[in-house]
Amino acid sequence: MTSAKSALSAAAVLLALGACAPGSSSDGEPAADANAAVQTGVPAGPVELNLIATPESGAAMKDIIPAFQAKHPNVKINYVDTTYDDYNKSLNLALSSDTSPDIVLLNAVGTTVKDQLILNLQPYAKAYGWESAYPAGQLNQWRVAKDGTTLGSGDLYAAPASFSQVGLYYNKATLKKLGIDAAPASLEDLEAALAKAKAGGETPLQLGNKEGHASFPIQLIGQSTDGPAAYAKWVFGEGGSTFDTAGNTKGAQSITDWGTKGYYSKDANGIDLQGAVDKFTKGDGVFFVDGSWDSKKIGDALKGDAGFVPFPGPKATAIGTSVAYGISRKSKNAQAAAAFLDFLRGPEAAKASFAQGFLPSDTSTVTAEPGTISADLIAAWNKVNADDGLIGFNNNATATMNDTLVAETQKLIAGKVDPATFIRAVQSDWAKTHG
Repeated sequence: MTSAKSALSAAAVLLALGACAPGSSSDGEPAADANAAVQTGVPAGPVELNLIATPESGAAMKDIIPAFQAKHPNVKINYVDTTYDDYNKSLNLALSSDTSPDIVLLNAVGTTVKDQLILNLQPYAKAYGWESAYPAGQLNQWRVAKDGTTLGSGDLYAAPASFSQVGLYYNKATLKKLGIDAAPASLEDLEAALAKAKAGGETPLQLGNKEGHASFPIQLIGQSTDGPAAYAKWVFGEGGSTFDTAGNTKGAQSITDWGTKGYYSKDANGIDLQGAVDKFTKGDGVFFVDGSWDSKKIGDALKGDAGFVPFPGPKATAIGTSVAYGISRKSKNAQAAAAFLDFLRGPEAAKASFAQGFLPSDTSTVTAEPGTISADLIAAWNKVNADDGLIGFNNNATATMNDTLVAETQKLIAGKVDPATFIRAVQSDWAKTHG
């Protein structure tokens, strides 16, 4: 979910992919029928696949691709990444081009299914046993109903590689200095700690909202208050759902109140997420709401002083999604591409992804030293899954929701709208897609 700058532009991705053909071996035209018979495994003969992603989500690919190619020396995978914002803006263009990549990172379904740009993976899910390998909740966010927009049911269009979780980072050393014995276990504990940090001369909450990341604490408070099952209906686009809930009102009001009390910096709207990460790693901020994708950077800087827990509430809850990949409808190597997607759930891929701060579906495949941020991530992930508290990002509820949340959270923080107006604007965006 970050947008750290990369040297490649969206145009460069397309040019790079155009430099090589989208495949030197053909598996035939991809089948759209969910019940179609498919072959598993890598076909014989030379195969060339093009894969595109973002630097953060795709970081593990630098280790995963060589491991796959070592087992399948007839396969060559070309990897290209670009910044988060540019990637999302150019993905549909890339998929519809004559030089379409074979495998694509999906940050959100968006309009890829409705526009028939990606392959229905339900036949491969059955053939490889993905539905029994993953808990249903980990696949549902990549299931799309026949209308092409409602999530959570229908056929599968992406395969998980690993998972992210957004929770609460904290600086153990600063917490100890303030006389706070443990990470907060409830929202009331968190607000008491924020007040104590402010009184102690610390920045209570590090926050960068240039890209709309104030939506994270709003959502976490919202889903913790409303309950994950009820909250997920809106995120999935279930008809009749509304953003106007007690939880979201509480979340928007909290961000407003925390700003008034000086719990985060006045220039939060001018700081991007990676700028906030940099500040936090330098000791500016007692708490920080962010995703596991930044855990390596935070852990490397703060070492044993870096802590991570699920956002405090009655049950463990987290915003999260899988780093998931789909296959282009234009791919001539769907069979080989699907074999690579299946490889992503294996132990080699799990270890490579975990090293970059992403969680495998089954944490028994990875280990971490006690007291480290990695150990905290595993403990938080297991707790969230035990409480069935993982919910997809509000930002992915519609193809335009990320832009809406950026604009409206900035207005909220700047005092240009009140919580009720913020909620109406978000629901208005949702209703345009889901009715």
